[in-house]
Amino acid sequence: MDRNTLIGMLLIGVVFIGFTWYNQPTEEELAEQKRLQDSITAVEEEQAREQARKNFSQLESEDSDSDMAEIQVDTAGKNLSDSAYTVLQDSLRTEKKQANYGMFYRASEGTAEYFTIENEKIKATVSSKGGRLVSVELKEYQTFDSLPLMLFDEDSSAFEYTFFDAKSRTVNTGELYFQAQGPSVSVTGEEGSESLSMRLFGATDDQYIEYTYSLTGQSYLMDYSMKVVGMDDILDNRSNAGSFGFEWWMKVPSKEKSIELERNTTTVFYKYQDEDVDELSEQSKDPESEVLTTNTEWVSFKQQFFSVGIIPEAPFSKVDAKVSSEIPGNSFRYTKQLGAKFAIDLGREGTFNSQFYFGPNHYQTLEEIGIGLENQINLGWAVFKWVNQYLIIPVFNVMDGWGSLSYGIIILLLTIFIKLLLFPLTYKNYVSSAKMKVLKPEIEEINEKFKDAETGKKQQETMALYRKAGVNPMAGCIPMVLQMPILYAMFRFFPSSIELRQEGFLWADDLSTYDSIFDLSQFGIDIPFYGDHVSLFTLMMAGSTFFYTRYNMQMTGSASQMPQMKIMMYFMPVMLLGFFNSYSAGLSYYYFTSNVISIIQQLVIKRFFINEEAIHAKIQANKKKAPKKKSKFQAKLEDMQRQQNQIRNQRAAGKKRK
Repeated sequence: MDRNTLIGMLLIGVVFIGFTWYNQPTEEELAEQKRLQDSITAVEEEQAREQARKNFSQLESEDSDSDMAEIQVDTAGKNLSDSAYTVLQDSLRTEKKQANYGMFYRASEGTAEYFTIENEKIKATVSSKGGRLVSVELKEYQTFDSLPLMLFDEDSSAFEYTFFDAKSRTVNTGELYFQAQGPSVSVTGEEGSESLSMRLFGATDDQYIEYTYSLTGQSYLMDYSMKVVGMDDILDNRSNAGSFGFEWWMKVPSKEKSIELERNTTTVFYKYQDEDVDELSEQSKDPESEVLTTNTEWVSFKQQFFSVGIIPEAPFSKVDAKVSSEIPGNSFRYTKQLGAKFAIDLGREGTFNSQFYFGPNHYQTLEEIGIGLENQINLGWAVFKWVNQYLIIPVFNVMDGWGSLSYGIIILLLTIFIKLLLFPLTYKNYVSSAKMKVLKPEIEEINEKFKDAETGKKQQETMALYRKAGVNPMAGCIPMVLQMPILYAMFRFFPSSIELRQEGFLWADDLSTYDSIFDLSQFGIDIPFYGDHVSLFTLMMAGSTFFYTRYNMQMTGSASQMPQMKIMMYFMPVMLLGFFNSYSAGLSYYYFTSNVISIIQQLVIKRFFINEEAIHAKIQANKKKAPKKKSKFQAKLEDMQRQQNQIRNQRAAGKKRK
């Protein structure tokens, strides 16, 4: 490159740089350009919003789904910038949330967080989604396989309110996210008290629904309140068809060794105001429901040994209670599904106050609450329940308080106490049996003498012998009838007694359920009416029943008089084996000890209190006396026999004529 060319290029560069510098925009011109660009962007964004509203309105009027909405968003966004397209998407989502959730659209998205409120007895977990109780653990108890005992869990329960907002949209709190108003809390000591609050905010922070859970120490009761703040338009709307409704249901987790026994004792209990406690059927296999339209003081989801109860401050005006044993999925994980829908009256202050009971079905614990929850424990009906309430339970509690006695020893002591209490009746029964045994030769003589006589003649002669000898054949039955209330009361007491739960004795590791010394299921054996295991206490109970019945028949000679009794002697123990094999080991143990003590009592009475020769002499002396006047009962009995004999004879004569 020569000198002139170089100088020319330099001059051209200087001229270009100078021209560029001379023509650059001023600050005022730059500001004006920015303002113009911002205006263009704002117009595009407003156009995007307007297009979103039109698209959404069209979709809403056509009842289209969200996929179609996204297609139209994509179509509308083809001619928009990236920022405007993003605005279009956000606007559509916001519009949809506002349409679905109204003033609660801000709470429609979030992440579930978990908080706990606990004391020495219970640990309740609350989720920010729905603000609800998702699980309750009883700290003092475990399942039969030593796992934490959960009354219900998150995946198989619901706890939510439904209502209409001011624009008649249905709002379900279970779908929305609450905000905790503090951390998890723990309380100890009877004087301590703590609360955990969850708030569902509306359009502003001054509009919210608040749940407050409160616990005191050493208590199974939890205070609960639901309060609506700053939402007068919703409260004013509650008189419409969309009044506040509260729904609570749960699949009840299995906790015990016998899931069948659990299912047979799990259902919904409730109490009408000023009426007795009632229930949905425990035994029914079909789903059941009942609408309670009378003021309902409380509703309890009762399990075999535990309960979840709701106790409103003011009675519910309407409850729709349901129970079902049809559990989809894992039928061995859950026993039944229990649930109820409650009509909630928030009143002028917009609050609903209640208590929850999360605890054991322990009679004294429930009785202390003072609202009749203890009546959901099946202690039998009428007189059998009174025997348990006023005799068995008080005596059992006294013995339980004596110290560190095992429950097997307590059951033995309770059996001895009851046998001593019934000894006067037992003595009369044995004396009557001894008299019948003394009369056995003469009764056999009557049977032989009148074996070919007309029907009923033998019974008349036998009754005449009893009357002459001064023997009442019913004397042995009456004491047995009087003992029946206690026998049946014990049948209800042991399977319902939580004190026996997971308490072992000898080879039984849990007296509240069956004991097993041999597992048939390992060989694939499940015998109908019997089961897949062998209960030793049931075997001992059935065996003692056989020997006790046989001994009684030998004493009275009833086997020769009534051959059907001999059949029953063999048949009854077999029936007991099937019935009790999967029942409470404590009950089988009680019946076994009761039979053994009864046999011992009978032997002692026979040896030291009854002189058969003296009884025989007295009977012979009575027979020589003028027969006593028939009692009204005897006269009526003989009259009934006479009428039956006439009917039989008429039928027999009619058959001969044919």
